[in-house]
Formats: sequence, structure tokens, C-alpha cells
Amino acid sequence: MPRTVVPVTLPVRPGAARPANRPAAPDPLAPLLDLPGVREAADAARTGIDRLLGHRVLRRESAGVSTESALRGARASAALEGADVPLGDLRSGAVADPVVQGALRVSAGLGGMVETWSRAPGQVLARLHVLAAADLADPAGLGRPAPHAGPRLSGLFSLITGTTIVPAVIVAALVHGELAALAPFGTADGVVARGAGRLTGITRGLDPKAVSVPEVGFAELGREAYAEAVAGYASGTEAGVAGWLVHCCRATEHGALEGLAICESLLRG
Repeated sequence: MPRTVVPVTLPVRPGAARPANRPAAPDPLAPLLDLPGVREAADAARTGIDRLLGHRVLRRESAGVSTESALRGARASAALEGADVPLGDLRSGAVADPVVQGALRVSAGLGGMVETWSRAPGQVLARLHVLAAADLADPAGLGRPAPHAGPRLSGLFSLITGTTIVPAVIVAALVHGELAALAPFGTADGVVARGAGRLTGITRGLDPKAVSVPEVGFAELGREAYAEAVAGYASGTEAGVAGWLVHCCRATEHGALEGLAICESLLRG
């Protein structure tokens, strides 16, 4: 029978937003690194991001790269929801699709949530849903998780506020996977999950300048592969959780390459 893995319901000690060198107690997330392929995938993702962060354009144009990254990330996040529009149309402001507009608002709003995410994740999560679903859901329900989500959200918030030796790319994948699998709001949950995953990567030091585009990575790997990976995570099996974590690391690698492409385009003027 498949072994069940339930990562975020394990007790995670609250603490600083960024991982400490070593928590005082054994880290309950550490065994995730021993799942098949996870450690290697996490190392490859870190290498890809480090290569991007070392690009010379970021010494003077990091804000421009981050802005373009947010635009491309919003487009890719909406595409994963089935609203695939040309980047040129998005850049010109010609797209009124509510899913696309929600993804744009989320991408644009992440910078203002960095300081709050590690202290009050519930507050930020509600704000993410308001931004993502403003044109899709009843205003009375915006930012309000369904009752079924309560217990798992409590575990998720402990993960976000806790310390761990596990790499930031894995923590971001766990946050993303929990929200995508749980669908706490019933509308725009995918956009919210990807925004929360990206925010976790920023706050935990994976990509502090927000210049990679992980959403493009997920889109390039394919909508079907993304859905299958989320379903695998939701199953709670060892293979399913490992598959999701590896999928997220690969998407992060692709997202780093997209960031490099943005840097090169700015370098060429």
C-alpha cells in the first residue's frame, strides 16, 4: 500500500520568517528531502535561481526585471486557469477577462505583502483572494475561507511562520500545494495558491528580488501535468508528495530561465 505523507499537519515551531541554521528541535519537514528526487531537484532549482540573481543587469535594473516578471507571471497564472491571452494584449491593457485581471492584481500586490506574510498569513491570504476573485465571486464571500478549510489552514499558517532547515523552494511548494489542493475559497484558488507560493519564495530568500517567473515554469510544463501534480499532492502518498515537490522545483528552474530571458532583453535595450 502507498505510504501516506501529511507534511504541513506536523508540529512546526513558530519563529522567524526565514529559516534558521538549525531549529532547536528535530525538524519535522526534514524527511521530505529524502523523498525520491526531491533533494536533487531542490538543489537544481537553487542553482538556477542563483545564476539568475548573479546576472549583471540586476545591479541596475532589478526593478524593471521584477515588473516584467510580475506581468509574465500573471499571464501564465491566468493561462493555467484556462484564460490564455497574448502577452502583447496584456501589455497594452486590452484584456478585460476577470481571471486575467485577478491574476494581474495579485502579481502587482505581492510586493506590499512581503512584510506581513510571515507574521499574519491569514490576513494576507484573505487579501490575495480579494484581489484574485474581485470580479468572480460574491463580494460578501471575498477573503472568507470555507469552514472545511479551517483545520488545514491552521497547519499551513504554522508552516509559514515557522523555522525549518528545508530549502525555501520546498516550503514554497508546500504552501502552494496545500492551497491548490484544499481550494479554501472556491473561486480563484489556483491564482491565490500560486501567489502565495511565490510570496513564500520571496520572503524566505529564494528570490528576494522577485525576478524569476515560476508561474511561467508551471505553464511551460503544461496544464495537465500541473493538475496531475496537484492531485498527487492531495493524495497524501509518498509518491504524490514527492512528485509535486519535484514538479515545483522544475517549474522554478524554468522560471529562472524566464528571468534570465528578461534580463537579456533589457541588456539588449
